[in-house]
Amino acid sequence: MEPTARILLVEDDVMLADAVRTGLKEQAWRVDWLADAASARLALIDHSYSAVLLDLGLPRGNGLELLKFVRSRYDTTPVLILTARDKLSERISGLDAGADDYIVKPFQLDELAARLRAVLRRCQGRVSPVLRHRDVMVDPAKRLVTRAGEAVALSAHEYRTLLTLMESRGRALSRSQLEDAVYGGDGTIESNTIAVYIHQLRRKLGEDFINTVHGYGYRVGEALE
Repeated sequence: MEPTARILLVEDDVMLADAVRTGLKEQAWRVDWLADAASARLALIDHSYSAVLLDLGLPRGNGLELLKFVRSRYDTTPVLILTARDKLSERISGLDAGADDYIVKPFQLDELAARLRAVLRRCQGRVSPVLRHRDVMVDPAKRLVTRAGEAVALSAHEYRTLLTLMESRGRALSRSQLEDAVYGGDGTIESNTIAVYIHQLRRKLGEDFINTVHGYGYRVGEALE
């Protein structure tokens, strides 16, 4: 997943969109929400996303046509269709148009998150659902962190900071990238907030587990060339 794991949700049901955004944010994803196909088309041209959650029945256009547009641009961003249409022919049409997965409303947020993690793993060529570095393991599906086999208790913000660093292992992330991943651009953030989380994580996982990249930010693991 990208360091700020940005998901585009294209859904015209306001209550459902709000529930999905809240649920995914709790699992350390940032979600941009748009309610119509025309706006989504522009966003997909102007921005890069880790994945797209796409409703088929949309105002100002059609979800299936939007998907075809994405694939016509050789854009391989994973797309998971969210729809109330449960006919087999419509599911096949969506998959044939380039969708990576398909979930029928109503659905449980835990299942949606699991399917999203799965399509992101496939896109990245990563089979294992867990992230490991040294003796630390992070299981996003269970929101579990262990060190040498023992569970480590983390606050929500500490967990999001660690997950973002682990998903970008070997790459330095700036403080602003980490702030964006943890808070999703919401609210006013104290200048030393990320430093506090890094200090707490080092105390719990080892002082040398997270490297400081002076003048920039932080990194887990050796730097990628």
